Amino acid sequence: MLRRLHRSDTMTNLTDALHIPDTQSERDERHLLIQRVGVKDVRWPLTLRVAGQPQSTAALWDLDVALPAEKKGTHMSRFVAWLDTQEAPLDADRLRAELAVMLDKLGAAEGRVEARFSFFLRKRAPVSGVQSLLDYQGRWIAETRAGSTAIWAEVGVPVKSLCPCSKEISDYGAHNQRSLVTIRVELKSPIEWHELVRFAEDSASSEIWPLLKRPDEKWITERAYENPKFVEDLVRDVALRLNADARVGRYSVDVENFESIHNHSAYARIERA
Repeated sequence: MLRRLHRSDTMTNLTDALHIPDTQSERDERHLLIQRVGVKDVRWPLTLRVAGQPQSTAALWDLDVALPAEKKGTHMSRFVAWLDTQEAPLDADRLRAELAVMLDKLGAAEGRVEARFSFFLRKRAPVSGVQSLLDYQGRWIAETRAGSTAIWAEVGVPVKSLCPCSKEISDYGAHNQRSLVTIRVELKSPIEWHELVRFAEDSASSEIWPLLKRPDEKWITERAYENPKFVEDLVRDVALRLNADARVGRYSVDVENFESIHNHSAYARIERA
């Protein structure tokens, strides 16, 4: 039975036929292991599954493997060849399987895949019900070390925070600002992107929307005023939600408040190792 040749097979056969030396595979006598070697900031298409639907985006990919001490170099082109096979929507289970494929292609026992991208969720304004898309920052990380593979998902979620101290000491009003909550979780079992977003939005003084009518603005202003949060409150409330979810392993939560009365940000971080 004839075997269908992929492009990589064809190039390998052509290289062999032309007797082109494979310098990367030569032996290195310096005896130094390289923990990570590969390609960085490769812009490439990515398909996600968001809220049950496939969503196409573009990602910046970092791909690397560990290089044994006796080996001179890795095959950089094989990283891009691996990327070129990524067509189906990428989720945690598929990422784990595809990392194994990449390691096999590179002849490596350890390695890492990271993809940074934007994704969108359709949101309905709280009073008017008008719909619009809000963008979020996402990141996939898959890493195999010492025979164990960990899958991480990260979201960057913009929210609104209102200062409890300002509310307490002011005769009227309170200073408030947009905040960025960044959640990185090790997945013990899959969590959907919109669920990760809710960990942040449900913990904030208020979530935000890209398109609002005046009744919506009134609702958000009053919602935040009745739900003031220091940066410390926000990071702790997100962490408590993560602690209560059995699908979450190790995690980090970063909160940055872009202060409206200072020329600097307020910042807090909680980690679970």
